[in-house]
Amino acid sequence: MGAGFFIFSGVWALAMLAVFIKAIRLSYRIEARSEGLRNTLGVPQKAMMIHTAFNWKVARDPETQALRRRMLFLLALNLAGFVLLWGALWMTGSVADLPNGAA
Repeated sequence: MGAGFFIFSGVWALAMLAVFIKAIRLSYRIEARSEGLRNTLGVPQKAMMIHTAFNWKVARDPETQALRRRMLFLLALNLAGFVLLWGALWMTGSVADLPNGAA
């Protein structure tokens, strides 16, 4: 594998990380707008992405639902990025070169 592959992989990883961080930030915004998910303890907590993704205890107003749809799009974009990278590796035959014979 050439140096171009490693540069591409690094840029791809940064892009996927940025998209996932944006989705987490949206999840926190959705939680702040939803009474059932609001953090009332004052201590930091994990993002409740499962709740926001599946619309559990999420406010039903149009603005919050628009934020939720945007978060779902970002999560789907992240998943698509992983699938496309795997497909590219599979098509080039590089999947067989992975350690421990993965895939």
